[in-house]
Amino acid sequence: MSNCKSSICSHLIKDHFGDLTQTVCDVLLQKCDCHLRQLTSEAKIPLDRVKHVLTVLIQNNLVTFQKNKRGQTEYTLDHDAILWRNRIPHYIFCGKNLYGDAAELLIEDIAHNGQITMSTVVENVTDKLNEALENAGHPKIGASVVYEKFKALANTHFIKQCVNPLETLCPEDIDECAVAKLYTVPPFQPGNRKRKLASDEEAQPVNKKIKTEAGASAADDHIYWTINNNRFHRYFTDQLLIKAIRSKIDERAGQILQTILRLNEVMTEDLALTSNPVSFIEIFQALPKDLQLSKQICEQYLTVMADDSTGFVNKIGDSGGGMYTINMMKAMTTICTAHVESVIQERFGSKSLRIFRVLILKKHLEQKQIEELVMIPAKEAKELLYNMFAQNFITITEISKTADHAPARSFYLFRVNLEQVARMLLEHSMKALMNTIVKREMETRENRRLMEKEERAEAIIANLERSGGDAEQKEEILQSITPAEKTQLKRVKHMINMLDQCELQLDETIFVLETYLQYCETKLKTKR
Repeated sequence: MSNCKSSICSHLIKDHFGDLTQTVCDVLLQKCDCHLRQLTSEAKIPLDRVKHVLTVLIQNNLVTFQKNKRGQTEYTLDHDAILWRNRIPHYIFCGKNLYGDAAELLIEDIAHNGQITMSTVVENVTDKLNEALENAGHPKIGASVVYEKFKALANTHFIKQCVNPLETLCPEDIDECAVAKLYTVPPFQPGNRKRKLASDEEAQPVNKKIKTEAGASAADDHIYWTINNNRFHRYFTDQLLIKAIRSKIDERAGQILQTILRLNEVMTEDLALTSNPVSFIEIFQALPKDLQLSKQICEQYLTVMADDSTGFVNKIGDSGGGMYTINMMKAMTTICTAHVESVIQERFGSKSLRIFRVLILKKHLEQKQIEELVMIPAKEAKELLYNMFAQNFITITEISKTADHAPARSFYLFRVNLEQVARMLLEHSMKALMNTIVKREMETRENRRLMEKEERAEAIIANLERSGGDAEQKEEILQSITPAEKTQLKRVKHMINMLDQCELQLDETIFVLETYLQYCETKLKTKR
């Protein structure tokens, strides 16, 4: 793991959990695997506080543990899980778009707690929704409504049961039944948790009271649920494909591709190079009714998509009106190439982009062939070509006619190693993300006093409004912030907002590059 990625993890831990947790995580980042005594010594923090930090990190699925050969428990930090915490707002927004407000609150509560029982989160979300509905003057809803949304999230694998770390199985011991069990939702009895707390509160000892308050109904006791990050990432990948096909063809083609992806959402394995085949009849029957597509037009769209140069959709048979699959590897290659091309356009210009596209299309070319194909003067083409070569966007392959590799008797072919370019851009994106986080922290730290002053003024004004204060008092509070301070606050807020937007865009680029590289690794494994 790069130093830049380690630094990002450290800063994110500080943002989410504070300085103490950051100190412990810094030791884990340096030592990789670390047992408790070593961790306490290196971090120079009391044992009880280290235990508390590890409990929090394990609860949030950021630390795993296992026994070493000496029988000691070693703790390991999950770097990817830390970086994925930046995507929690995307997870929440995804739940809202797919299943509504209840699903949004469910994902938010599960992500906030890390691991939580079903009945606890259902009761929590029901209480939040009813409070909001009551304030708005609307009738309350029952917990069964939220429970149905929970089931929908589990059935589509957006949430899953936590695996007991003490009962880990080898990959060959995991069968379909064990996987299906992770998404099996136990029955729910509305109000059972509250009745249990009320009836048993006086009769139980103090330690059992605490367990009861933290527990849930008997039906799902000790069954904890967490966010399925991989399923969300697969959904984001699907959205990238739909967006690409919409821009290449039209909205209807995007709807058809979305239907194929939806039919495959829980059947195809993660990072599978191609999706499971789906028949034309299944696709047509699953299309949204408001799309109003006839069979003939739908078949024409599928033919166009199968013949398109992007190669997203492949026709592999004629049964059932035609069997169609999605080539995920080729789709991610196309999307990754588009991102790389945008970088080349911004860094080197449109003429260099023409050279890059010709190399992508023709694979291997000599310098003279490139000059002829891109129709750029030889001197300029040579300068642009070697400029990209110097920055590792293209590579050279030497093919010698003789064993002495004399330059006069050798061919020099230029080509694009997309996987190598993607790794380089991923590292650059990580550095840019790190710089953005550091800049945001610096702006917040330098203007903390001013921002706290504004927060205090807003809190005082809110209290005056609730207590019925007059306008003069409010105006006096507002005048406590000088015009110069208001200008400074406006500048700082604008800067922080721009940096937040930059973080989101960089995370999207990082996601595309990482997903493409993961598919490359999967393809390499299938060849072995």
